[in-house]
Amino acid sequence: MSISDTYFTISKPSVSLFKDKGSKFYGFAFPVEDEDDIKFHLDETKKLHPKARHHCFAYRLGTNDDNFRAYDDGEPSGSAGKPILNVLLSQNLRNVFIVVVRYFGGTLLGVPGLINAYKMASMEALEEVKLEERTINESLQLSFNIQYMNEVMRIIKKYELNILSQDYTDKYILTIEVRLSLLEEVKEAVLDLRFVELE
Repeated sequence: MSISDTYFTISKPSVSLFKDKGSKFYGFAFPVEDEDDIKFHLDETKKLHPKARHHCFAYRLGTNDDNFRAYDDGEPSGSAGKPILNVLLSQNLRNVFIVVVRYFGGTLLGVPGLINAYKMASMEALEEVKLEERTINESLQLSFNIQYMNEVMRIIKKYELNILSQDYTDKYILTIEVRLSLLEEVKEAVLDLRFVELE
């Protein structure tokens, strides 16, 4: 079984405008790291568009599939936040926050019309920015005597691993970053070196 250990994100904000029957939907996409970033961008968007009827949004944070939220902000349930979230899910985006600001144009769009408008505003905001592929990684800590450095470095080079930190006390301690799909293979290779302790 192959493990999916990649996702996409964005490195800069973008904005779009989608119109339907006089209503305007401004889509804003932001790269975010935590909920403080999300609150900041939501507050800034509300300051920028104080007269808008709705500020609907969705986000996915981190590599944990449970860390997401969709919010309808007064629109019919499931007609705004969920379509925005579905765009994030369908493009495998993480650490991205999308808020869609709606100005009502006088004509009701109905739930199908709203779902389409929130989806299109989100998709168009993402079309304005380049998606970047990232890997989901775990860190491993190796400790060993310095004389075995060459053997350890051979594994690091073979799997093209990143060294996050190194420390030397009575033993050499290396913290390395391993992408999820290689984790078990790298652990086995390290444990085959019987002089290395793995944490």
